[in-house]
Amino acid sequence: QVQLVESGGGLVQAGGSLRLSCAASRIAFSFYTMGWYRQTPGKQRELVAQITSTGSTNYADSAKGRFTISRDNSKNTMYLQMNSLKPEDTAIYYCRAIMATTNYWGQGTQVTVSS
Repeated sequence: QVQLVESGGGLVQAGGSLRLSCAASRIAFSFYTMGWYRQTPGKQRELVAQITSTGSTNYADSAKGRFTISRDNSKNTMYLQMNSLKPEDTAIYYCRAIMATTNYWGQGTQVTVSS
């Protein structure tokens, strides 16, 4: 079955950086819009950044200027470079693959930013 596997999360001090990866298997990766979402306890999952099959990107206001989403279709992998991290970035980060009415989620990776 389709698998999306996130990695790269961890504990970092405020102001630090992390690079998340999302490796996809068993999907036609290059045709999918890919997104990073995050969720904290008691809150709805929210979009952080998204990249289309043609490479167009959009970001949540909270991510603009600090995070960069990218993809490598030859590796079936999406990335999120997160710089200048803040404690409020602490969340579980999920990747999502979307095409028309089909979508898949990864299992998530924890990002914790200490002050």
